[in-house]
Amino acid sequence: MLNIHNSMGGLKEPFQPLEPGHVRMYVCGITVYDLCHVGHARSQVVFDVVRRWLQASGYQVTYVRNITDIDDKIIERAAREGVSWREITARYIEAMHEDFAALGVLTPDVEPRATEYIPQIVEMIGTLVEKGYAYVAGNGDVLYSVGAFPSYGRLSGKRLGDLRAGARVEIGEHKQDPLDFVLWKMARPGEPSWESPWGAGRPGWHIECSAMSVALLGDHFDIHGGGLDLKFPHHENEIAQSCAACEAPFAHVWMHNGFLNIDDEKMSKSLGNFFTIREVLPRLRPEVMRAFVLSSHYRGPINYSEEALRQADAALKRLYLALRDVAPVADGPMAGEWSARFAAAMDDDFNTPEALAALQGLARALNTAKAAGEREEAGLLAAELCRLGSLLGLLGHDPGAWLSMASSLAEAADDLADDVIDGLVAARSEARQRRDWAESDRLRAELDAAGVIVEDGPTGSSWRRK
Repeated sequence: MLNIHNSMGGLKEPFQPLEPGHVRMYVCGITVYDLCHVGHARSQVVFDVVRRWLQASGYQVTYVRNITDIDDKIIERAAREGVSWREITARYIEAMHEDFAALGVLTPDVEPRATEYIPQIVEMIGTLVEKGYAYVAGNGDVLYSVGAFPSYGRLSGKRLGDLRAGARVEIGEHKQDPLDFVLWKMARPGEPSWESPWGAGRPGWHIECSAMSVALLGDHFDIHGGGLDLKFPHHENEIAQSCAACEAPFAHVWMHNGFLNIDDEKMSKSLGNFFTIREVLPRLRPEVMRAFVLSSHYRGPINYSEEALRQADAALKRLYLALRDVAPVADGPMAGEWSARFAAAMDDDFNTPEALAALQGLARALNTAKAAGEREEAGLLAAELCRLGSLLGLLGHDPGAWLSMASSLAEAADDLADDVIDGLVAARSEARQRRDWAESDRLRAELDAAGVIVEDGPTGSSWRRK
């Protein structure tokens, strides 16, 4: 039986879907104001594998991953670039889809955008106001009254008293309690807005996921997932909103993937160790990124480093070497020792490191059969290895073609002279000024492949060597 660690309570529990044979799953997606980074890659690969294993276990899965397409950061970026907010969201939604497709992340069954669910959001806010869980503040915003929801904090283990002790209310805020948060924000002049009973405005971030998940999956569904950074306050606020509005339990199981660090430090733009997926993939085969992500258990932290990527690359190479020059026997039995080990690992809270170990054991058995000239046995083992690998989104390439590629950790090009780099950076800046984003991304990728990091700031672009 599949066992999943439930963040609500912190225990590993046997999993049974609320509706027999059908798993309804909601995963928090991206706020589309910039390119996706390697932390997003981890979260999306993790829940992609969760979905694949649920389907392989015989469940019908309805997988919903949202897009936040209205937000302060989106509005600020649009103003900074002098374009509409819709142009910003369209650009980065397209880039997100390209990045996730490159990583082998399957398309969700439903990908709702917040702006498509304004009526449902307004309706849920109205219900909260009617029930006394929300109020209209002096500045016109509609706020959630955290004190009206006694069980607030049960997901994160935080207490209201402790939270209030560390909270501050800035001058000019109109909160009844420093912990209260915005459900509907009154629009300022020139900002995008929608009509509501409280005036023209736009939804707060937290209410979007509550309204979309309930509209698409019902007020009690199986799994809600996302990064550990969303556990508080985002998911805590979702629970408060949804449970109060619907008088239902909301999500049955909460899953959170751990943080991704860069060379043992938290990823941060200020530290200069912030990498987008597009910066990484030109010098790293996407399948290596998946193998790297899955080499650690999803709940723990993972350290992104050159050495860790090389280890993932080498592990994948061993699997492809085992598959080389073997014709898989597609109609053979698929219930061998290694399949059983793989399944036991995945059923134990999606233990992908142990599942990968089973693949390596199977590859060794395959090599032994090849060395002994046991062609039929080798074919059966190769088919088993390919099938199990596909459940992790791995081993999807022809072995000969994969092994003939250049190293996935491409060596940097010969050192470019400073004046050549200056010219490339200037050309990229000109492309950005004329909003030729494809050319801008191409030049950035070329510089990245040559070992040059470009950093954009308010006064222009600067560069440094890796």
